[in-house]
Amino acid sequence: MPRRRGDETESDAVPEGETGTVDFRETADEDRLPWLEAVEEESEGSGPGLAKLIGAVVIGLLAIGLIVGGLFWLGNRGESEADGTLIAAPEGDYKVRPDDPGGMNVAGEGDTAYAASAGRTPEGRLNTDTVPEAPVARPEPAPKAAPPATAAQTPAPPPQAPAASGGTIQLGAFSSQASANRAWSGLSGRFRYLAPLSHNVVAVQSGERTLYRLRASGPDAAGICRRLRVAGEDCTIVG
Repeated sequence: MPRRRGDETESDAVPEGETGTVDFRETADEDRLPWLEAVEEESEGSGPGLAKLIGAVVIGLLAIGLIVGGLFWLGNRGESEADGTLIAAPEGDYKVRPDDPGGMNVAGEGDTAYAASAGRTPEGRLNTDTVPEAPVARPEPAPKAAPPATAAQTPAPPPQAPAASGGTIQLGAFSSQASANRAWSGLSGRFRYLAPLSHNVVAVQSGERTLYRLRASGPDAAGICRRLRVAGEDCTIVG
């Protein structure tokens, strides 16, 4: 029976020399366009979740609260309520001299010379009865030289004037002559009525020590000595 054109089968469309089986899936895959293929969704980056963010905020607030509370506690723990109670002073002396003051021992410390040089009133007293009084040396007038027979007579120089009369007073005894002279400078500067007197320093031996007595001579020495005593100074009439 003759076949019509529309009656061709799939086996009739296969060329000769080829198998009669055709894989239509491979043909469909080869004919598929690349831009029409589905694109896989990219996975989003892993970020912190909402729960983690809320937890971090809560932890931060708790840390701030702990810091503020700690500072408040440190600032208020030393405060104490004052009740206005009067604190009485302890009985006894405010300052007590120690039995052993310590320090370095300085030779001559406490002598009258140190007090006088510092401008304080000396408190020492010298017992003049135990030491013999040395008389004040008075200069003798120089002898007149005999004029030569042939030379013209020239007047001889006048003899040295003796120490001013009127009495001698003693103003203190010191450990050195320099200390005695400084004491005289201080006294004559404070009491102007000592200016008419002439002072001298006499060295005397007292046991194993040498003392230097400050004396002054002049008119009305006794009256000046009484005025010094009234002012609180040491003064003794010795001649």
